[in-house]
Amino acid sequence: MSTNADFEYGLAEKKYLEAKTNEEKLEASKKMLSAAPNHKASQVMRAEIKSRIAKLKAIMAKEKQQKKAGAQLSIKKEGAAQVVIVGKTNSGKSTLLKRLTNAKVEIAPYEFTTKEPVVGILDYKGIKLQIIEIPAIVQNFKDTEKGPFLLSLIKQADLIILLFNSPNEKKMLDYELLDIDTPILIYNNQDNLKDEIWSRLNIIKVYTKQPGHKPAYPPIAMKKGSIIEDLAEHIHKDFIKKFRFARIWGKSAAFPGQQVGLKHQLQDNDIVELHLK
Repeated sequence: MSTNADFEYGLAEKKYLEAKTNEEKLEASKKMLSAAPNHKASQVMRAEIKSRIAKLKAIMAKEKQQKKAGAQLSIKKEGAAQVVIVGKTNSGKSTLLKRLTNAKVEIAPYEFTTKEPVVGILDYKGIKLQIIEIPAIVQNFKDTEKGPFLLSLIKQADLIILLFNSPNEKKMLDYELLDIDTPILIYNNQDNLKDEIWSRLNIIKVYTKQPGHKPAYPPIAMKKGSIIEDLAEHIHKDFIKKFRFARIWGKSAAFPGQQVGLKHQLQDNDIVELHLK
């Protein structure tokens, strides 16, 4: 039996086949349903269209929810580096965040206390480091409601501090973080944790001073491998044009107060005195 689908239905079906987004597919499907014949022979066709509309609405609702969750989890990167604390539930993440930073965190003996990322700032010898506690990792984490956004946050970080209570937990965490190549520091209650965090980051701290004065505080955070030219440009873009020479105290100097040029490579804790024309 013919369903007697008319010209209007044909146009709507053509729009559906050409649609590139779920919104366009939904709109076209609604027009198809409206234009479809409504008699016994067309009931299967109408049921298929209704089912497709329901599926599209469900997909769009899920996408909207994920976008909303993503917006809520959007965290602006602050400080010289971003470090994330990652682990299973009750692994001590909140306690560690409180130890490292000034963040106000809820610490409790029951599971899943932290439901959203919690941010704190670690002041390491004058350099600000952003520390973020990630909610507990569970199996198939990427398939959870906020999993993709949290994994994205972990991926963009400069360092992961990993906490676990057993080899099985470590195995699970390794699997869930398999596609993430962010450097990992395993936490085992070490006393020198702040120093170890600093050593794993791709940054150094450099102090500047004026002739006849003590080094300025706080220091400046620079990428490892930075040279005098990078420091001069960081302070002021005109400093390179006016540059005469620099004097260095620290690991990179052959002797205290060594005179160097723009291409001299800096090391952690160097003190630099810029001399301009």
